[in-house]
Amino acid sequence: MYMLGLGIILALLKYLEIGPVAAWSWWWVLSPFALTILWWAWADSTGYTKRKAMEKMDERKQERIDKQKEAMGMRPRKPR
Repeated sequence: MYMLGLGIILALLKYLEIGPVAAWSWWWVLSPFALTILWWAWADSTGYTKRKAMEKMDERKQERIDKQKEAMGMRPRKPR
């Protein structure tokens, strides 16, 4: 995500001809977009994105369970 933001900033600087970026080749300015595409392709193909989403869901689920147990007066279990 940082590479995408960097690419947008560099493209704007190049387009508006601001600073030293104005003298750079468009290949250098647009390279963060290519790196972003490579990152997303790798993350999707290896299951990294899905694994992170599952971890986040599991964490939210456990927080809900702990909150309900606390409301009933039970102490939540500590993870082993």
